[in-house]
Amino acid sequence: MRVRLFAGAAEAAGRREQQVDGSMTLGDLRQALAADSGVEFPAVLARCSLMVDGVRLPDDAVVPDTATVDVLPPFAGG
Repeated sequence: MRVRLFAGAAEAAGRREQQVDGSMTLGDLRQALAADSGVEFPAVLARCSLMVDGVRLPDDAVVPDTATVDVLPPFAGG
């Protein structure tokens, strides 16, 4: 699957995009991303929303390997 990181999430991870092989739950994907990053990123990731093909899903939802997942940190505005 294609994982796109935005704003503070990209900065903390040190990358804007990542490929992840195979299907997995959204919760497992969070763990995999956190384990594959530096010290700061897991704390940022914990506050992020993950959108799967534009839809917010629960952590137990299975994400297909063909999906695009956007990692969106909280932001101010209105």
